[in-house]
Amino acid sequence: MGRSFYRPSTRNTIGSTGKAITFYHKASDSHFRMIERDGHFYQARYQIGQDGKETNVLEKQIDFVLGSGNHVRSYLSRTSRNTLIELPLAWYAENGGSWGMNPGYDRADHEGFRRQITYGCIFCHNGIPEIPPGNETPGAEPVFSGTLPEGIDCQRCHGPGRKHIEIAQTAGARLENLRKSIVNPAKLSADREMEVCMQCHLETTSFRLPNAVVRYDRGPFSYRPGEPLANFEFQFDQAPGNSRFEIASAAYRLRRSACFLKSGGALRCTTCHNPHDIPRGEEAIQHYTRVCEQCHAATIQQLVSAGKHTASTDCLGCHMPKRRTDDVVHVVLTDHYIQRHKPAGESLAALAERHETDENAYHGEVVPYYPPSLPKNADGELYRAVAQVSQKSNLKDGIPALTDAIEKYHPERIEFSLQLGDALLADGNRAKALAVYESALERQPNSFAALRKLGSALRSAGQFSRAAEMLKHATEVDPRDAAAWHELGLAYLNEGLRTDGTAAFQKAIALDPEMAEAYNSLGGVWLESGNLSQAQTAFAEAIRIQPDYAEAHSNLGSALAAANRMAEATYQFQLAIELKPDYAAARFNYAIALARANRFPEAQRQIEAVLKIHPESAEAHDLLGNLLLAQRIPDAAAAQFREALRLRPEFSRAHLDFGVMLAEAGDLKGALPHLREAAASADQSVRQEAAQMLQQFGSGR
Repeated sequence: MGRSFYRPSTRNTIGSTGKAITFYHKASDSHFRMIERDGHFYQARYQIGQDGKETNVLEKQIDFVLGSGNHVRSYLSRTSRNTLIELPLAWYAENGGSWGMNPGYDRADHEGFRRQITYGCIFCHNGIPEIPPGNETPGAEPVFSGTLPEGIDCQRCHGPGRKHIEIAQTAGARLENLRKSIVNPAKLSADREMEVCMQCHLETTSFRLPNAVVRYDRGPFSYRPGEPLANFEFQFDQAPGNSRFEIASAAYRLRRSACFLKSGGALRCTTCHNPHDIPRGEEAIQHYTRVCEQCHAATIQQLVSAGKHTASTDCLGCHMPKRRTDDVVHVVLTDHYIQRHKPAGESLAALAERHETDENAYHGEVVPYYPPSLPKNADGELYRAVAQVSQKSNLKDGIPALTDAIEKYHPERIEFSLQLGDALLADGNRAKALAVYESALERQPNSFAALRKLGSALRSAGQFSRAAEMLKHATEVDPRDAAAWHELGLAYLNEGLRTDGTAAFQKAIALDPEMAEAYNSLGGVWLESGNLSQAQTAFAEAIRIQPDYAEAHSNLGSALAAANRMAEATYQFQLAIELKPDYAAARFNYAIALARANRFPEAQRQIEAVLKIHPESAEAHDLLGNLLLAQRIPDAAAAQFREALRLRPEFSRAHLDFGVMLAEAGDLKGALPHLREAAASADQSVRQEAAQMLQQFGSGR
């Protein structure tokens, strides 16, 4: 534990040879380097571009190492905003040491250099850090000010030590008072002692559930040894019958064991583990076997004599074997579930990383685990309902339960209402979500979280002016939040305020230079305004930060095509489609670019693929009509225009295209109604073109 967080060195970062480490990740087609330069350490990523040269190069300084190295080391970088990000490449101790991707990264669309280290991560991997005022509230960005501790310290098990030190330094201090001034876990009750360990080792699952909910009135590092853990957080589990073995589940697994359940509190973590003196190798095997023999020596001897038990003195090898964890598949460690018989199967066999999605995530009741039941009062009912909805595990039952609990108890904290709003939004009930967010904001008008959530929901509902108002207020409450500035920029664009939107995007980038979304949005503004050079630069920067950003690849393709750089545009469009085969917008934009290059059959194939994804797209039918017309297939083109107008009778562009086709074919009677409809369009370019056609045919009345 004391080696769980520290600064990088040659030995723990690139190895004793001092040479750069290289690693290729096939799924994301990315190369990684671990480098030492001028006494500092870096992790870099690059890809091989269209020209065979390195591209999308991104390098971050390694400021800290997380993990003792007994099983894994992850590398962290500190940002200019004093947040911490986890770098993609990790070192694993198995088989003498090897390099691999961090959990959740072994996929094409991993988080790259953007995964934030949360307060929860630091809670279990380090001492207690400094937090800026305001950032200790639920949902706040995890910001670490000042010098970070390096490793779990004495206070995590013994509580605050200032008074203890002061008494120890006082002449004539009594030993009794010295001992009372700090927590000795060995003097606590069985439950309180176990909770000192379980604050970090009780994780029921690292997958979506949630495994725990910290009380909203508690700071992220406010637990103190000796107080009931339930005063700080409630632990939750999946419905009974779901078995998991994960990297932080030692206490969770132990508590399933018959030895633990029948011990009446006598079997605890410290029965086997002295946190101040950890045996290793053969000494560890002998130590743990002696612990087992305290209860089982006579029974084992009888079974050995009867030939019903091996004479082996390694109890753990059969009853607590090492296994590969379900969530960190490159790690093997001891399973603390004490079993009567050794589990069947190969416990060390390789596992493929599970890629969690909305479809394969756990959906079902989230049940209290520790404490095993929650009281029928405000805390019990509110937090149990929050657990159902906070990670969308049980929206069906959780939404009415949380609604009822809020109406029944009228909690002072608005976080319960914000969770309900999030759940309603996730369930597709935007109108009710807006009402809940509005109510929460009325109670706490300067809540950054409420302003952000309401502003975002209003924007998605098309209420752009009020969305901008809320998001502007959010940036006034916390001007450091880059994501809020980006969202505000989008709201401004929705209102047609391009200058304000551009300024908001630039502010977001100034606060967070690694925000790929802000570069992509800024590039979109410049593309629409015809500033192709700046648009290309912005899109390329978004891709450098996030190479799997399909939307940015598609947008860069459009910018390159507009600049008549069709070979490069084709490369970007194809990358976007490869990254996201069902990305209809990329295929649509590619089809437009191909059409402008007179590559009509290729464009037709792309737009037909769009219609397989979205057969109801009037725009796609209209574009396909034009492509067919360009290939002199008028009957098929007419059918596509008619389908576009069936889907959207007011679609002025389709009226214009169909009217022009009919007029040029000599069917003025059929063309005129469509051209007149187009001439009334709100789209100025459509209106002007239709008016010209009507004037040409002498039928402008």
